[in-house]
Amino acid sequence: MTIRIAEDPETLAPEPRAAFLSDDAIEILSFAARSLEEGQPTALITLVEIHGGAARALGAQMVVRSDGLYCGFVSGGCTEAAVAAEAMTALNKGMDRNLRLGEGSPFFDIVLPCGGGITLAIHVLADAAVLRQVLAVLRRRLPVGLAYHPGKRRLTLRRGDEASGWYGERFVRAYRPRPRVVLAGTPLEVDAVARVAVAAGYETVALERGQVPSPGELDGDTAVALLFHDVDRELPLLRAALASTAFYIGALGSRRTHAKRCQAFRDCGGDEHLLSRIRAPIGIFDKARDARSLAVSVVADIAHARMRLDRM
Repeated sequence: MTIRIAEDPETLAPEPRAAFLSDDAIEILSFAARSLEEGQPTALITLVEIHGGAARALGAQMVVRSDGLYCGFVSGGCTEAAVAAEAMTALNKGMDRNLRLGEGSPFFDIVLPCGGGITLAIHVLADAAVLRQVLAVLRRRLPVGLAYHPGKRRLTLRRGDEASGWYGERFVRAYRPRPRVVLAGTPLEVDAVARVAVAAGYETVALERGQVPSPGELDGDTAVALLFHDVDRELPLLRAALASTAFYIGALGSRRTHAKRCQAFRDCGGDEHLLSRIRAPIGIFDKARDARSLAVSVVADIAHARMRLDRM
């Protein structure tokens, strides 16, 4: 007689492994949508509470598939594999759950480097429809949110630009369009700044000579960097930028050049109050003497302005 021992499904579970490394919200949601459309059971993990310090902001997300592939970050990289394993268990049971890590957690072997604690909501996704809706809104460069309803175990679309956080019994994860940098000026500086901006994850648009976008094309997730050595050439672009909702407007040149720039703007009927929006001299440090140093200075300044925007 042959005795067959039942295999423990827990021991057969695949090992969690990163599909790719990214904390870009659009890439994370796209991975979730594709996985569902390929027939892979998939969970969306969201950081919904922070106790003390944390490596990631409220609303940070991961996506985990039943085959162990995952992407995204909810901490500094030290807990993601463990989180993925918990999400795979939730997928196997088909049930949402909360997971507490760090301070106050039952997992004594998982200590967060920052010393705090985080609570994660693991949501077993039903379909890709609402994710595709969010991605479509972001492609139109509009802010949008996903509201998670723990009691109903579902996601709904939220229009507008409310911040990530709890709203009654719903947790809203807010998304903004990918930041864009619009560049104009001399080719050497424009090319150097564009390369650093792309490496930092920004969409980048280099304007051709004489090209002036309308204020409506410069939205609230756009930064404008004017890298001219000629105030007269930059003036039409400066007027368009100042009439827009761009979150950053920077212009190359010394303080003396900036004084000339401001006077030229006034002389053509510009509103004096708008001049305070200009970051000049551009960048985080003065007197960058070469294109590469200027590029680092400018992109760091834009990133700092973007961080302030994300915290609003």
